[in-house]
Amino acid sequence: MALVWILFIGIAIASYAVSAMLQSRFKKYSRIPIRNGMTGKDVSETMLQQSGIYNVNVVSTRGHLTDHFNPSNMTINLSEPVYGSNSVAAAAVAAHETGHAVQHATQYGPLKLRSALVPVVSFANQWVTWVLLAGILLINIFPNLIWFGIALFAFTTLFSFVTLPVEINASNRALAWLSEAGITDSSNEEQARDALKWAAYTYVVAALGSLATLIYYVMIALGRRD
Repeated sequence: MALVWILFIGIAIASYAVSAMLQSRFKKYSRIPIRNGMTGKDVSETMLQQSGIYNVNVVSTRGHLTDHFNPSNMTINLSEPVYGSNSVAAAAVAAHETGHAVQHATQYGPLKLRSALVPVVSFANQWVTWVLLAGILLINIFPNLIWFGIALFAFTTLFSFVTLPVEINASNRALAWLSEAGITDSSNEEQARDALKWAAYTYVVAALGSLATLIYYVMIALGRRD
C-alpha cells in the first residue's frame, strides 16, 4: 500500500508540473504569430474544407483551453484565445481539434471505441463514488459490492487509456496538415509540436492516475489494508 501512495504523490506532482508547463507553453506560443495571419477559426475551416468535410461548424466558446470537437452537434468549439488569434498556439490547437473531426469523418477506430464507451462511462461516473464508498464501509458484510464499484471505475480507467491514441493521432494529423498546408514552417513547426506535446502529457498523467486509483481499490478489496 505504501508503494501506491508513493505513486499517487508522484502522479500528483507530475500532474501539477505538466499543467504548469502547458500553461507556460501556451502563453509563450500565443505571443508568436504565424506568417500568413490565419486565425484559429481560419485554420479549422481551411483544414475541414481540404479534408472534404462540410457538415462541421467552427464556433467560439468561453474559457481557456476549453477547445473541443462535439460530434453530437458537429461543431468544433474553439476557446476565445484560440478562435480569433493568429498565433502558433492557436493554429496548433485549432488543427488538433479539427483532427478529431477528421477522425470522426473517417471512422477512426479508437475514436469509435471511445464514443461507444461514453454512455457506460457517464453511468459509471454518476454512481462509482457512492458504490465504492458503500463497498469500503460494508466490505465485511457485502464483499462483492466493492468489486462492482471497481468494475465501474475500471471503465473510466479504460476510457482514459483509449483516449490516449485518439489525442496523439489528432495531434499527428494536425502537425502533418499544418506543415503540408504551409501554415507552419521551419521557424515555428517545432513550437507547434511542443505545444501539442504538453497537451498530450496531460492525458497521459490522467490515465496513469486513474490506473493507480484502480489498483488502490483492488488492494482494498483484497484486504491489503497495511
